Amino acid sequence: MKTSIATVSISGTFQDKLAAIAAAGFHGIEIFEQDFLASDLSPREAARMVRDHGLDITIFQPFRDFEGLPEPLRQRAFSRAERKFDLMAELGTDLVLFCSSVHPAALGGIDRAADDFRALGEIAATRGIRVGYEALCWGKHVDDHRDAWEVVRRADHPNIGLILDSFHTLGRKIDPETIRRIPGDKIFFVQLADAPAIPMDLLYWSRHFRNMPGEGDLDVTAFTRAVLATGYDGPLSLEIFNDQFRAGRPRLVAQSGYRSLMALMDQVRRAEPSLSVPLPNMPAPAPVRAVEFLEFASSKADAAALDQVLGAAGFSVAGRHRSKPVTLWRQGAVNLLVNTSSADFNLTSWSTHGTTVSEIGLTMPDAKDTATRAMALGAQAHVSAPHATGERDFPGIRHAGGSVLRFLDAGQASIWDSDFDVTAPAPVGIGIQRVDHIAQTMAYDEMLSWSLFYTTLFEATRAPMVDVIDPDGLVRSQALQSGALRVTLNGAEARRTLAGQFIEETYGASVQHIAFETQDIFATAAALAARGFPVLQIGDNYYGDLAARFGLPADEVAQLQALNLLYDEDGAGRFWQVFSRPLAGGLFLEIVQRAGGYSGYGGPNAPFRIAAMKRHLRPAGLPKR
Repeated sequence: MKTSIATVSISGTFQDKLAAIAAAGFHGIEIFEQDFLASDLSPREAARMVRDHGLDITIFQPFRDFEGLPEPLRQRAFSRAERKFDLMAELGTDLVLFCSSVHPAALGGIDRAADDFRALGEIAATRGIRVGYEALCWGKHVDDHRDAWEVVRRADHPNIGLILDSFHTLGRKIDPETIRRIPGDKIFFVQLADAPAIPMDLLYWSRHFRNMPGEGDLDVTAFTRAVLATGYDGPLSLEIFNDQFRAGRPRLVAQSGYRSLMALMDQVRRAEPSLSVPLPNMPAPAPVRAVEFLEFASSKADAAALDQVLGAAGFSVAGRHRSKPVTLWRQGAVNLLVNTSSADFNLTSWSTHGTTVSEIGLTMPDAKDTATRAMALGAQAHVSAPHATGERDFPGIRHAGGSVLRFLDAGQASIWDSDFDVTAPAPVGIGIQRVDHIAQTMAYDEMLSWSLFYTTLFEATRAPMVDVIDPDGLVRSQALQSGALRVTLNGAEARRTLAGQFIEETYGASVQHIAFETQDIFATAAALAARGFPVLQIGDNYYGDLAARFGLPADEVAQLQALNLLYDEDGAGRFWQVFSRPLAGGLFLEIVQRAGGYSGYGGPNAPFRIAAMKRHLRPAGLPKR
């Protein structure tokens, strides 16, 4: 399978785009004309640069407003086409995209358009050029791939073919099964894009909200199945117009694009095994069995403060690593590691971010399968430091945010048997039983990439995106779940938000807070207060409003207020949460209790929690000491 991506999908200069696309593993690029014209490169220089990156130019695009024009506009369109053919010869590509006309003077008629393309095909044939015709879903006369195919069919020229774009078909809710009737050899090129289901003007929707397959709500899998069923064996290319990606890091966006294509083709193969999908086998996605451990990177000096907080939260030292300065803290089924090594990845993580969650250990049905799938999706393997005799090597990959995901096998000898001297059983502590969720923070323009990382690697579901109101701006939040792993992704748009400050203070540390679950939040919160845990103080106004919102008895509200507990409920169940104050670097802890079928994260409480936390932070503009 030949993979491709349009240069317009990636931010940066033409050189930046090529470097990112090549590093991600793509075979080729669509040169978007504006990207080329904005550079100072000659056509031959651009072609050489593409080749030097190991890429092919799969198509040159777009040519606009060609068919159905009256004279003298028609002749001008043919002259423009010949000039583009000359440019293509210098670039070294033989395929060009012509999109259906939106010109106000364009005349309708399938036969008229077919006549124009037949005449163009004769000119193209003398240059060794192929012309692909694409139906824009907002085209003046042709806005459906079935009409575009009829134009191509009637043109009946070997140098004229069809270009299909999933957005233009699915955005108009056209049944993709109609593609199966088109001969595969007359499909010259296929472009793929997803999009969230937002009712709006089609052109605006396309120009601002396209995203990678798997990031939106369109059935790109059904579209791709129909395309491959025709026998099409040409490039599959991404054409993404998205405001987030335009502001994002080129390499991250390109990596996400490659990941989305690999995952899409895997879905196609599993949905319709009879299709010939030129893709190496990869294991199926699996759900996470357990969050086995969270590892903090720290230093000997900084770890003292973290140890104090963990002790106040009811955790106890249960063992130590046999060959590294790593301490195991336990409570219930929660394993926390504090690594103070002054070498390797730990030093890099701590030096960059301060005390931070550097590794997340996940128990999987088959750790090797998960790691193999990750690599097939374009993940970077994490190279561990050499192991001492008897210690096990657990596969790991670099997360989208730079930290490490480590995979452990369910039902096999555990890391605690092979790598640690465990000296005490897991204590009951103050009632914390397991990790409820992990909250990760990133720039808003990276949020789609992080979400795709999880949903393609694991068998996972995602909740709709919601807005979290910070006094200093908006944060977008989305919850993902794969078995025992719950993750909330929080995308910061403004630097002054709590999330934005965290990113700035920690130079992009990914985990902003960890939430633990208890079955008796009142007893746990009372124990926290008694043990000197730095409980976040919630203002009186919150509790004055709580009784009115939910009709809670006065004595219950008083108990919540005394323990600084926040409360929420929905039609399925009830939810309680208590937070720590922000720790060094902005990391904080949360303890929650869920009752009934409540599956949210206390979203309505976020503005009150954020306001309370900001009262503990250094004022904006005040330098660090």
